[in-house]
Amino acid sequence: MRATAIWSGTIAFGMVSIPVQLYAATEEHTVRLHEIHTADGSRVQHRRFCATEGREIPYSEVGRGVALPDGRVLPLSEDDLARLPLPTKHTITVAGFIEPTGVVPISYDRAYYVAPAAPDADRPYALLVEVLNRTKLVAMAKVAIRSRERRAVVRPYAGMLLLQTLRWRDEIRDPGDLAHLVPAIPLSDRERRLAEVLVQEMIGVDDSVDHDGYAHALEQLVDAVVAGDEPAESSQPEPAVDLMTALQQSVEEARAARHPTKTDRQGK
Repeated sequence: MRATAIWSGTIAFGMVSIPVQLYAATEEHTVRLHEIHTADGSRVQHRRFCATEGREIPYSEVGRGVALPDGRVLPLSEDDLARLPLPTKHTITVAGFIEPTGVVPISYDRAYYVAPAAPDADRPYALLVEVLNRTKLVAMAKVAIRSRERRAVVRPYAGMLLLQTLRWRDEIRDPGDLAHLVPAIPLSDRERRLAEVLVQEMIGVDDSVDHDGYAHALEQLVDAVVAGDEPAESSQPEPAVDLMTALQQSVEEARAARHPTKTDRQGK
């Protein structure tokens, strides 16, 4: 499938301006469950309805507006929105460069591939990729995508630039009273050492074979319901009765998986 640009503009840092385009870097592969009428199983439809005229209206008559303090709604046309005085509509404005650890992980939102959009963009684009790779820094920027301005991080990825939008600070909830749910527990040195050993034994993850098990589980459920069978229940891990025993057994299992025995190697 040919990629379609969802945004066109420039990356600006200092006096350097690079024409670029953004492309969606992720996609969802979810199983969609439809809304139905439980009485007869028929699909539920959502229609555009005008409350004033009391009738359903076509999509061509749907516009956008903003609520005013006095309760009125001010219509805004596409021409009005095109005149929005926002520099980041067409410019990824770089404010500076920081260490990646300076970005709070909870603030990450969507990811977009950044590609050069003109022949004269190739050299400065390649230079920005190279300097970010060399310095191990990321660019902090602002950009407006689909009517929303966001903070963003620009970083090198797979030989090109990746832009990741960030949530604003006031969009991130403070844990507040949840902190009292995490009690202060005194830990023994042996518990700490065993946990550290377990972490060391489990370093490295092969995610090449990882997948979303929900779709497969839903298929099994649908097949069972259609066939009139009882769906198989997934097994749940038993909670650890003793923390030290659980840690020790986990270390032994991790070592066995990480370091196959001589017999296993010979059998292969």
